[in-house]
Amino acid sequence: MRKALIGLVALIILGVIGFVALTSPSAYRFIRAEAHTPDANRTPNAENGRVLFFAGGCTSCHAVPNNDDKLRLGGGYALKSPFGTFHVPNISAHKQDGIGSWTTADFIRAMREGVSPDGRHYYPAFPYTSYQRMNAEDLSDLFAFMQTLPAVEGRVRDHELPFPFNIRRGIGLWKLAFLDGQVFTPDASKSASLNRGAYLVNGPGHCVECHSERNVAGAIIEERRFAGGPDPEGRGVVPNITPHQTGIGGWSPEELATLLKTGETPLFDTVGGPMGAVVANTAQLPDADRQAMAEYLLSLPPRQGFKGAE
Repeated sequence: MRKALIGLVALIILGVIGFVALTSPSAYRFIRAEAHTPDANRTPNAENGRVLFFAGGCTSCHAVPNNDDKLRLGGGYALKSPFGTFHVPNISAHKQDGIGSWTTADFIRAMREGVSPDGRHYYPAFPYTSYQRMNAEDLSDLFAFMQTLPAVEGRVRDHELPFPFNIRRGIGLWKLAFLDGQVFTPDASKSASLNRGAYLVNGPGHCVECHSERNVAGAIIEERRFAGGPDPEGRGVVPNITPHQTGIGGWSPEELATLLKTGETPLFDTVGGPMGAVVANTAQLPDADRQAMAEYLLSLPPRQGFKGAE
């Protein structure tokens, strides 16, 4: 009996040690993260950063709610999900309450590994599963642009998450399962425009994060990418954006690019709700980038829309 008890205690201790080791942000960096340091002699291109900022729709979640100035990134939006409510943080240039004291390396690690400067995991409600596709130079440019925006005072309240989702350390295991650490690689067999669209859609645009079904762990189901799914905030269904008849099948690249600029659909309707906020951002992009995004989306494999949309 005594030997069995000792064995059980030893297993528990080993389990705890294994959990602590595998859930460490350092473990993820050692196992999967790629080197992502921009050239130290490179001067960031803030204009490129501005384009990426609007491609990413940063204002949609991080702008101060009910404020006309969408470049005040003080956070405060309550993002509801099946796992609890996430309160979107201040990412303004404020040195105490925002990210004004961060280094470029801090920003890149947060965007690609989901780790804070003080070594804590960020929850994947922050879509670093998409931002990891961005290259270090673009992330450096994005950070440089964001530092030119107003510093907004005020910290956001803590997330409201029930057990066990409030155990932040456990995100380390989630990352090992679902965060592959891979930067976008252009497809040499495709045009420069289609590759640009693929990069914008899958990286900064993070379109897949809303327009896909997820599994019980909250990770995107690979075979349902872009095919729509239940709105995580419980507001109906997010539409299919693959070229299937239940999605954007039959649309031309010009029609889809127009939607990204004006919000108007080929049926003379206008998008609203969260997509309206997305269009407010994509409207700021160069025409060529909207066209590239449209070209890429229409090249996706057609997939039947989410059943809830029927």
